[in-house]
Amino acid sequence: MMDRIAQWSLPIWLIDTAVVAVAIFSALVIHAVAMSLFRRLAARTPDSIDDILVAHARSPLRWLMIGFTLAFVREQLHLTAGASLLWSQAAGIIVPGLGGWLAIALIRAGARIVEHRYDITVADNLSARRRRTRSAIMTRILVLTVGFVTICLMLLSIPSIRTVGVTLMASAGIAALAVGAAAQPALKNLIAGIQMAFTEPIRIDDVVIIDNEWGRIEEIFLTYVVVALWDERRLVVPVSRFLEQSFQNWTRHSSQLLGSAFLYLDPSADIARLRAKSAELIESNPRWDRRFHNMQVTDVKPEAVEVRILATARDASTAFDLRCDIREGLLAFVRDEMPEALPRSRQINQPSPLPA
Repeated sequence: MMDRIAQWSLPIWLIDTAVVAVAIFSALVIHAVAMSLFRRLAARTPDSIDDILVAHARSPLRWLMIGFTLAFVREQLHLTAGASLLWSQAAGIIVPGLGGWLAIALIRAGARIVEHRYDITVADNLSARRRRTRSAIMTRILVLTVGFVTICLMLLSIPSIRTVGVTLMASAGIAALAVGAAAQPALKNLIAGIQMAFTEPIRIDDVVIIDNEWGRIEEIFLTYVVVALWDERRLVVPVSRFLEQSFQNWTRHSSQLLGSAFLYLDPSADIARLRAKSAELIESNPRWDRRFHNMQVTDVKPEAVEVRILATARDASTAFDLRCDIREGLLAFVRDEMPEALPRSRQINQPSPLPA
């Protein structure tokens, strides 16, 4: 009986298929065990940083492990010379691509970790906005760099392209000049985006005024910036604009602001009484951050006086609402309690001309 079994011969394609199947199955089992171990280790840590890394690396590691396993068992397969060459070229293209996928996944995991660790919804978020801005810009730069290197490694695995590469390198100078001249605006914004990551003229969630529009920095890309305007519109601005032209940044050093409100009253208005009412309104308003407030007459004209009220708030949107509250409260007070303070036009009687 054993002699008969020993004389059995299986088809070569079936043996090769079985070897490939066992290799893929082994890679999946090793990946599942490794991911289970990583998840348990991450669950023991107090924060969720390890969980983010494991979640982002799971899929790339699975396919990368399969690719390495198939490349490893190539010598065990009964391949012809042409099939072996095709297998090697496919591995030279797929394995670097999977490695680049893993690297990009880890880079994006790092960006997610920064977003998780630095919250920009708190009141004093200057440090968090600085970290988030640098992370967003550097993530895009690293992803672009890794993608470029990955494509180069994939192309270098093809012999015909390596041969042509010598000719391409010889003409690279002329090609670089032509591409640089044609893509000057794009390269200008790309370099400006890299410069912005270190000079930090703006950060994510900064309050800015650009083109007479009030808004917040919503997203920073390598070549353009998205500004969320107060009425839910989006203003798309080239990055170079923030390095070459002036604009207002209300939260450059701190999110705290000093807001102003103006009233125009009759010159006979009782300023002391109005100042006391202004202090009462501001100090009872929860939007005031308890730092500073005052009221002064800043200009005098024949028909009215200009009264300026200053009050501080924790951020720009709160300062805007506080200014509106001050105006509404003082206007209601003047209307109900001090109607004599409302501006009035005065007509000066001119003497009648003498009879001829």
